[in-house]
Amino acid sequence: MTVREYNRSVEEYADHVFRFLFAYLKRREQAEDIVQDIYEKLWVKRETVSCEKVKTYLFTAAYHTMIDRLRKEKRVISMEDSGVAEHSEEMISPDLNEILHEALNKLPPDQKAVILLRDYEGYSYREIGEITGQSESQVKVNIFRGRKFLKNYIGSIEVLI
Repeated sequence: MTVREYNRSVEEYADHVFRFLFAYLKRREQAEDIVQDIYEKLWVKRETVSCEKVKTYLFTAAYHTMIDRLRKEKRVISMEDSGVAEHSEEMISPDLNEILHEALNKLPPDQKAVILLRDYEGYSYREIGEITGQSESQVKVNIFRGRKFLKNYIGSIEVLI
């Protein structure tokens, strides 16, 4: 990969990768850090990553980096034994977008990631499998289960609207 191709990959894909990470993490700074980290990794490996595979490489690296950071955070929180109980906020006049994000956050990590990659970013099942390291059939199963949960969750809210 040449410097020009690297720069083109930043222009074409950085926003897409950021949107994927931000939709999952809901923390702008953390999503920006991961984007910067994966582009640094790409720069180091630019000789071995072909221009045709750069998009898949970026999303794969972003996904795995995000999962690693989430696991690390979980360990740190459990080691600190914070004792902070989660609180639920009352929903007064809920916004549908907020409800959708709340529902997405209730999904297991694998289902959430594949739903975001498929429905937000438009990847094919095969590409999602390459990015997440799952088989194509497992991607389909996770998307089906995730969509089913979202349908049930949002469907029960129709009464509120």
